[in-house]
Amino acid sequence: MSKIKISKLKIIIFFTSSLFLLISCEALKYKKVDAKKYPPEPEKRIKKNMEEGRGFRIMDSIGGKKGGTFDFASSNELWRASLDTIDFMPLLSANYSGGIIITDWYNDGKSNNEAIKITIRFLSNEIRIDSLDIKIFMKNCTTSMNCKITENQGSLIVELKKSILKKAAVYEKQKKKDIKEYVTSPKD
Repeated sequence: MSKIKISKLKIIIFFTSSLFLLISCEALKYKKVDAKKYPPEPEKRIKKNMEEGRGFRIMDSIGGKKGGTFDFASSNELWRASLDTIDFMPLLSANYSGGIIITDWYNDGKSNNEAIKITIRFLSNEIRIDSLDIKIFMKNCTTSMNCKITENQGSLIVELKKSILKKAAVYEKQKKKDIKEYVTSPKD
């Protein structure tokens, strides 16, 4: 008799703990969705989900394409364009999740007493002029111990922003061109 009670108790504990695990699952929680953002036609919803990487096709997973779509720093056009623009400078910090790139002091070798440091903050992922906050610092040293650091407010910031935005626009155009369009099967 006691073995039957223990096995029943184990089953009850298993189902209770499974229930708690399922309830705490993020995938099962209700998410508020704006109906305006999703088209009412199923074919258009499928196409949109496939383009955003939220769906899968059975035939692709059997023999074709494997894996999913993951967003890394390399998929953000502004981030890539910024790194490509200042790739000649040594990086002190590049934090994608924090949205900031900081270069180390850079000297081109022509002048030993001048150096430059650039900080790029990402305020948005959109390719717009106000998405970037760029600060440029100049270091002028008369001796090794006597250095003056000033923030550059000149046209160099505008030129740098323009260069980054041009590259980002090219990357975005290239990305849109590379997206494989999902074709739905015709209805019978």
